[in-house]
Amino acid sequence: MNPETEKCVIVIDENLPIGIIANTAAILGMTLGKRMPELVGVDVFDKDGGQHLGIIEIPLPILKTSPDNLKELRAKLYDAAYADLFTVDFSDLAQSCKVYEDYRNKMAGTSQSDLAYWGIAICGEKKKVSRLTGSLPLLR
Repeated sequence: MNPETEKCVIVIDENLPIGIIANTAAILGMTLGKRMPELVGVDVFDKDGGQHLGIIEIPLPILKTSPDNLKELRAKLYDAAYADLFTVDFSDLAQSCKVYEDYRNKMAGTSQSDLAYWGIAICGEKKKVSRLTGSLPLLR
């Protein structure tokens, strides 16, 4: 991934409690790392020879928005104009499931309009990602 032409962001519901925000960011980050392993750099070693596993090589800003704006953003990402962007979402339905099989089954019976999105990770062409998220503030 070339940071000059491509960008990744995570957008999270600003109204969630801090623990849920942290969990949402971690889950989205784990999925990004699995699906886009090229984002993770090589392992490094400190002066004493201690190994430190590779971390993401590019900036990954975490942005905030309202629940309604998050839902609108997710809807836009289904548009064909954004089909080339890599998108991961995390919803209230996902958070409520303790077993992955339950998540799969519940999602199969749930309409997109019934989901409350807690976070979305987006990676791809910098201009497109910025067009969608450029006005959103950093989560602080």
